Amino acid sequence: MTETQVTTSRRQQVERVLRREPPARIVYAPNYWQWFAHQQNHGLLPPELAHCRTQLDLIRHLGLDVLSRNIYCDQKRCWFGGLAEEVWDGVEFAETQNAEPNGDIVIEKTFRTRAGMLTERLRYVFADSTLVQEKFLLDDYAQQMDAFEALVAGRRWRFHPERYDAIQREVGDDGIVNAGELHSPLKLLHFAAGADTAVYLLEDFPERCAAVMRAHEEAQLDLVRQMLAARVPAMMAMDNLDSMFHTPAYVERCSAGFYERASRLCHEAGAAFFIHACGRQRATLPLIASLGVDGLEGVAYPPLGDVQLDEAMALAGGRFLITGGISAMETEKFQSADEVRRYVEDLLRRMRPYAHRFVLAASCNTSIRTPWKVIQWFRDAWKEFR
Repeated sequence: MTETQVTTSRRQQVERVLRREPPARIVYAPNYWQWFAHQQNHGLLPPELAHCRTQLDLIRHLGLDVLSRNIYCDQKRCWFGGLAEEVWDGVEFAETQNAEPNGDIVIEKTFRTRAGMLTERLRYVFADSTLVQEKFLLDDYAQQMDAFEALVAGRRWRFHPERYDAIQREVGDDGIVNAGELHSPLKLLHFAAGADTAVYLLEDFPERCAAVMRAHEEAQLDLVRQMLAARVPAMMAMDNLDSMFHTPAYVERCSAGFYERASRLCHEAGAAFFIHACGRQRATLPLIASLGVDGLEGVAYPPLGDVQLDEAMALAGGRFLITGGISAMETEKFQSADEVRRYVEDLLRRMRPYAHRFVLAASCNTSIRTPWKVIQWFRDAWKEFR
């Protein structure tokens, strides 16, 4: 088999899974975003990766597949996104970035609305190669609701098809770019206030929160339509669908309508709609599947999660797609190629009946503490048992 045939088959195998057709072998589409950035930031890349400039280069070096929502993201300023921009009406937006001597970058965003000013602050922590929230948009929500309502009412998104086309051309026959540009109404409150405060918001101002979430839902659905017009085949809501915050009751109350409508629009256009999963999924799986959602990205085994992947397949039903199976618990603790080999052999044996609905992947990301040899061991075990 020629290299051209090999690379062509990678995209074809991903596309077959998106169509729920049996692939020729298990698809393996890992997420090395933070790991690669950290090794690169701190001069830790092994000599054999000296030619790699991007995560995509690393994936190609290992001969793996692409089904990625962060292959194109600016890791130093956002957790996701990069194919769409916020467009404001009646809101003045400003952003500053300040580099500190330790390599950190502090990002402050200011929103001047007709009802007042809101600010949030993020920090790119160079030592850990990750972005953290230092100040939420809402830190005195009783006094800030008017401004928050004005902000949400004045925000839309503009999708840039040329950016998507450029990155998909770069990925080429290695796989599919999954456009991770969306977030649900419940995640809107999470981003604005944090999980704990979002609960108080929902309970203290239920009617006002409902109105804000409806406005956000319509703006996000408009973005879905723009992506479908650009022929994006797969897109994702970046919601960290952990049932500790995204309880079935809150999903029903806040986000079910968005998931159902976005899924319907995608299906009418022949596209797939995913939600990013992070944490415990057992309680919400049947509900999420019933809404027409195509699948979850990054389902983790216990103890990070609370459901085995083959159990998750049974809970979600016959058309649901799941990516995941490898978390920091595995990549940090395994000390030998044999441990990795046994783990992958058992996992792929149990997932073999679901190969048409399963992608072996990171449950969320690859830990920066993962040794390079462990990444190689997982690749080698996949090649043996795929």
